[in-house]
Amino acid sequence: MKIFGLVGYPLSHSFSVKYFSEKFVKEKIADCRYQNFSIEKIEMFPDIIKNTEGLSGLNVTIPYKEKVIPFLDELDDAVREIRAVNTVKFIRKDNRLILKGYNTDVFGFGESLKPLLKPYHTKALILGTGGASKAIKYVLKQLGIQYVSASIEDLKENEIRYEQIDKKMIEERLLIIHCTPLGTHPNVSSYPTIPYNYLTAN
Repeated sequence: MKIFGLVGYPLSHSFSVKYFSEKFVKEKIADCRYQNFSIEKIEMFPDIIKNTEGLSGLNVTIPYKEKVIPFLDELDDAVREIRAVNTVKFIRKDNRLILKGYNTDVFGFGESLKPLLKPYHTKALILGTGGASKAIKYVLKQLGIQYVSASIEDLKENEIRYEQIDKKMIEERLLIIHCTPLGTHPNVSSYPTIPYNYLTAN
């Protein structure tokens, strides 16, 4: 049996097992199982590879999208730039296992965003600076859309504090992208602190 799974911590919020289990049935994909690998530290990643018989591929989520990279053998071109991985492909070649990192958020976000873009979407505000935001920045850069990111960490280039988000910024940046874990299960009522009263139909 082929085993696939999700690496992260904690994973109580994830619906991946349910999603892929149902997909395997719907698509009539036999002899496959999807499971969670909840590890408290990334140093446990090699143990998953070593001890899981039939392991054939992995997804990676918070907080390991960046931390998993040193454990991989190869990286996709987009990953080399954004330094965040959410999918690990298992390549078996010449009796050797090669782990290659990809970021499917790049394709997924890009294809979802393009049909929604209007001529006035020239600037964006990204909420969050974690692994997910890196894929978003990559896509926006490819599309020629300027961006700034709101952060609760020490500020880097093109980053601001949430307290700096005002009416003018929201009026100028009609594309707002949420990349924080706020609002995910079980804290579904949490949300980023931005001045929502300035949001309009645009």
